[in-house]
Amino acid sequence: MPEKPLILISNDDGITAKGIRFLVEAMLEIGEVVVFAPDSPQSGMGHAITIHSPLKMRPSDIFGENVEAYECSGTPADCIKLAKHYLQKRQQVPDLVVSGINHGSNTSISILYSGTMSAAIEASIEGFPAIGFSLASYDEKADFSHTKEAVKNIVHQVLQSGLPYGTALNVNFPKKQEKPPKGIRICRQARAKWQEIFDERTDPYDRNYLWLTGKFVNKDKGEDTDEWAIQNNYISVVPCLFDLTAHHTISFFNEEWTI
Repeated sequence: MPEKPLILISNDDGITAKGIRFLVEAMLEIGEVVVFAPDSPQSGMGHAITIHSPLKMRPSDIFGENVEAYECSGTPADCIKLAKHYLQKRQQVPDLVVSGINHGSNTSISILYSGTMSAAIEASIEGFPAIGFSLASYDEKADFSHTKEAVKNIVHQVLQSGLPYGTALNVNFPKKQEKPPKGIRICRQARAKWQEIFDERTDPYDRNYLWLTGKFVNKDKGEDTDEWAIQNNYISVVPCLFDLTAHHTISFFNEEWTI
């Protein structure tokens, strides 16, 4: 009988978040689980890494005695780097890295800010198959129950077929509705952005400060995007690359520039 796959789990909401607990429970039905997650919320950290202060990690029993888990002082990307370092010392390599389930969607441009997806992309940089899971609900008590079978299905597909080198999957679930999701759609990232608003305030000592707010603006009307899928009760899957080269523009610069 083949050994169970080793699944490394991280997130950006922190090790106490409901979403990672749900993901751990789902992955225990598939393989052996090890968790390296931030000890506090790290949402919006993007692909930041810690270089000017020491990193700390300590064992955690938050998921019970059957799950090896560590809470780390760094960012989601730090957690993946620490996990690789620690597992290599034991001559172990994860068969899969999963991140999430995030409280809040990571569609469109949000992937650049997302700590959830940065953990997955850091894993893909290291050559590990990786998936980031997010739910389109920011509620701390959000219901994740409708995601379980699809999460397991996508994980099984990746474990069986692998992923192209450098590719991580960005998977977003609509929040729970009366009807279950209609299915899974392979999508492109919507061309949309956050329109920032800085709320200017004054603290009790009469000092000015700013609080970042804003709204999500989507002018992309395509029906092949992750935003369209979520808004129409589909699960979106976007294959993502860490290579940010604008390959399609190289010929333009070679032709138009005098170098």
